[in-house]
Amino acid sequence: MGRSRKKKPLLERVVISDVAAEGKALGKVNETVVFVPLAAPGDIVDVQVTKKRKKYYEGRPVRFHHLSEMRSEPFCDHFGTCGGCKWQHIPYSEQVKFKEREVLSNLQRIGKVELPDISPILPSPDERFYRNKLEFTFSNKRWLSIEEMESDEIIENKNGVGFHIPGMFDKVIDIKECHLQRQPSNEIRMAIRNFALKNQWPFFDLRAQEGFLRTLVIRTSSTGETMVIVVFFHEDEEKRKLLFEHLEEKFPEITSWMYVINEKANDTITDQEVILQNGRDHIFEEMEGLKFKIGPKSFYQTNSKQAYTLYKVARDFAGLTGNEVVYDLYTGTGTIANFVAKQAKKVVGIEYVPEAIEDAHLNSKMNSINNTKFFAGDMKDLLKHDLFQKEGFPDVIITDPPRAGMHEDVVQTILNTAPGKIVYVSCNSATQARDLNLLDARYKVTAIQPVDMFPHTHHVENVVLLERR
Repeated sequence: MGRSRKKKPLLERVVISDVAAEGKALGKVNETVVFVPLAAPGDIVDVQVTKKRKKYYEGRPVRFHHLSEMRSEPFCDHFGTCGGCKWQHIPYSEQVKFKEREVLSNLQRIGKVELPDISPILPSPDERFYRNKLEFTFSNKRWLSIEEMESDEIIENKNGVGFHIPGMFDKVIDIKECHLQRQPSNEIRMAIRNFALKNQWPFFDLRAQEGFLRTLVIRTSSTGETMVIVVFFHEDEEKRKLLFEHLEEKFPEITSWMYVINEKANDTITDQEVILQNGRDHIFEEMEGLKFKIGPKSFYQTNSKQAYTLYKVARDFAGLTGNEVVYDLYTGTGTIANFVAKQAKKVVGIEYVPEAIEDAHLNSKMNSINNTKFFAGDMKDLLKHDLFQKEGFPDVIITDPPRAGMHEDVVQTILNTAPGKIVYVSCNSATQARDLNLLDARYKVTAIQPVDMFPHTHHVENVVLLERR
């Protein structure tokens, strides 16, 4: 016989007092912490426990007895179901306060190093339509609303195109309007959706691994260009041509039409060939007169306007005079490297992805920048004494690692090389704090500047300046 599963409790009238990690709100019941999504400090709410641990509960709100004065009205019809913008019920002016506080808390609690005053967070100028890239998934198993599930009608059409429901890998919410990317993003998605439904083309079934339409990537840039990549599960030349003819007629302004035939079990296209259907195989992003070529797989910060703010902070912190050798670690397509090159003697960029390094070279060439050098490979293998002897020892290191932070070997190399300054750009202040603790042996934190790139989410970037003791 299986173990009887204890019914999880309903906690009544929980007073929400704060915001915690990952954007969840927080309350207490008899000294036990309760994490609740979609609540705001000041709410009084009944919480259905979904996860019970020794030290905390997790639950979902089932009934609000009192709504916080802090709340704002969510602007998206999909809020609460779609996992994208978890904080639309909290005013943006409050969101940034929580983010700034979280950065400082992580640096103090995990970093345990001496800190200067934190500079006020730089909010995003755009609270909506700030993203330059979105990926949508086609599914023949869309998420049904409570009304649909409770209705007696048999639902024939379960096709949808949108975002995965959090925690459900094969369910997709059929998005009518998304407020994250400017037009023609919504119009393109709906045009493909409606054309496919009219022609009865099968949307992908992730479990059964069958169907025709799989995913859709839309990239826009501040120069007004748009790239559309349609991912099909198998080739069907007739249908493919029919779809693109329809789209090109409807959206003559699109600069880049591309497609992928992805027959693998997963949706990633990093290892797939992206084929040009029509137009150019890239779009351009622009920053301070510099042009950056964005291909279908290129990494570029998702909020273009705030990327500029972030890079300006990094450049200001570096305080370059034109005489410095700068190393830009985790350089991606060389955006920061090229952005600071004018003020430096030489910039050396290092990145794991070879295609990104090709883009970095191209971006330097395109902007007539002749004092950059780029290398592809694992950071801990490349960042060695040999490289420094050949390319010059760094006066300044700028590092922008992935969420996991820097490998301990990389931190050790930096400590041994001892540049005068380190500018540490991070999308995860917890791992940044861990690394600051390791660097504390030789470096003192002299400036902290959080930058918000993602309104209505709990994510926040942070830039720290470290100077040699």
